[in-house]
Formats: sequence, structure tokens, C-alpha cells
Amino acid sequence: MHLKYLRRYGSFFLFLTPALLFYITFLVSPILQGMYYSLTNWRFMVPDYEFIGFSNFITIFQDDQAFISSIFFTFKLVIVLVIIQNVLALGLALLIHASGRKLQGFFRTTFFMPHMISTIIATFIFSFIFSNVLLEFSETIPLLSFLDQPWLGDPDFAFWSLVIVHLWNGVPLMMIIYLAGLSGVPNHLKESALIDGANGFQILKNIILPMIMPALTICVFLTLKEAFKTFEIVYALTDGGPGKSTEVMTLNIYNEAFSSNFLYGYASAKAMLLFLFVLVISIIQIGIMKKREVEA
Repeated sequence: MHLKYLRRYGSFFLFLTPALLFYITFLVSPILQGMYYSLTNWRFMVPDYEFIGFSNFITIFQDDQAFISSIFFTFKLVIVLVIIQNVLALGLALLIHASGRKLQGFFRTTFFMPHMISTIIATFIFSFIFSNVLLEFSETIPLLSFLDQPWLGDPDFAFWSLVIVHLWNGVPLMMIIYLAGLSGVPNHLKESALIDGANGFQILKNIILPMIMPALTICVFLTLKEAFKTFEIVYALTDGGPGKSTEVMTLNIYNEAFSSNFLYGYASAKAMLLFLFVLVISIIQIGIMKKREVEA
């Protein structure tokens, strides 16, 4: 019996083992270590540390106003990005899908190219644009004088500068996923709706959106996850400034662990809170949208 079982599933476990070991070593193990260190007062280059329970978490909510502010800013950024990024990506996908097969390849390549540029390189390019190019345009072209704004020096403009860079980098990938979903919508359903007198909005609402709910679920999840994890764009573009008005949770955690007091245990507690936020919100989002997929 055991030999028969081994013959049947041996190759399966043989191929699974390397990936499973990699997953445990580089994902599960660091998470478990982070959970443990979040309950200690571990500091950099200090070999001795003590188990202090939930003291780090109590300190976060009682005394760390900077981290609380970064939580609110992160949620603000997440909400804006999830809405705008998915609306733009779906809109572009609909336009490309309606352009015909001959032009679809060209538009897919053209609109996907920004995603192929390294995030950090794209961020430095936009930093130069916000600091120099837009100012020159506003000075030389009177109609563009409204571009003369403190894009990185004012909290409100700095926020929208971050949003613009995120959209530049994130919309193309979501667009490709939506295009894949749109390719699975039968044309005869849309043609039948047109014959029955439905307009474009009614077709979008009652046929297209229900049919692409799996793609919508994936895109919202990816946008949500990446928005919570955002670091390099904020770090390279504003470094949390002006002041700490654009400091996200990941940047606050990084500064706590590597740039200020090297409080690794305290930073681990903050990282665990971020992990819980992403986990809980993702489970809720997927649960709600999966239910809508079934209903559709």
C-alpha cells in the first residue's frame, strides 16, 4: 500500500519539495521570526534582548503619533489608488478592446511599456519632471502656467504626485488583466443587448462587469496589496516629506529599524500590524468579490 502510494505521488512531492523549501525559508520563516521579535526589545548590535510581551504594541498606540499618522495616510493612499487605478485600467482596456484586432497589439505594447521601466528609475524621472520640466513648461507656455506648483513641497501636491507615479507604474499591468477578462466576454451577448435597445452603459453594467468579475477581483486585490506595500516610490520621490506628511507605514518601519534608533523589535511590531491590516482587508475584499462572482 505504501509502495503504491509512493509510486503514485512520489514524483509530485519530488517536484514540490524545492518550491516548498524556498517558500518556508524565505516567507514563512521570516514571518514567524518577525512575530517573535515583535514581542522583544531587540536592538541592532545588542546581543541580549528580553521578551516584553505586547509592550511594543501598547507603545505604538499610546505614544507613537508618527506611526498612527502614517497609518491614516497609507489608508488614504490605498483608497485613492484602488479606485482610480482600476477605473483607468478598465477604461483603457475597454478602449483597446473596442479598437479592433489590428490595432490591439500596437496599443497593448504602447500602454504596457511604462510598466517595463524599473519603478525606482521611473520615480527619479518623475522627480525631475516635477522639479524642473513642469516649471519650464509653465514659464514658456502661458496656457500651462497652472503647472507652476510646489509638486513635492506641499503636502497636498506631494500626495497627488505619489498617486501619479503609482498610476504610471501600476495601470498597465491591471489593463492587461482586464483585457484578458474582456476577451472572454461572448460577442453575441453584447450584440443581443444592442438589438434589444440597450445602451453602452447598460451593456457595461449588466453584461461586461458581471462577466469580468474574476479579473476585477484579481486587479483590486493586486492594487490593494501593492498600495499597502508601497515603499520605493515614496522613498525616492518625497522620502516622507515635506515633514512627515507623506510617510507611509513601510517607510516609518524602515526608518525605525535602519535610520533612527535601530529598534528592530519595535519595528517588527509595526510590521506585524501592517501584515494584519493587509491580511484582514484582503480576506474581506476577496470574500465579498468572490461572492459577487458566484452571483454573476
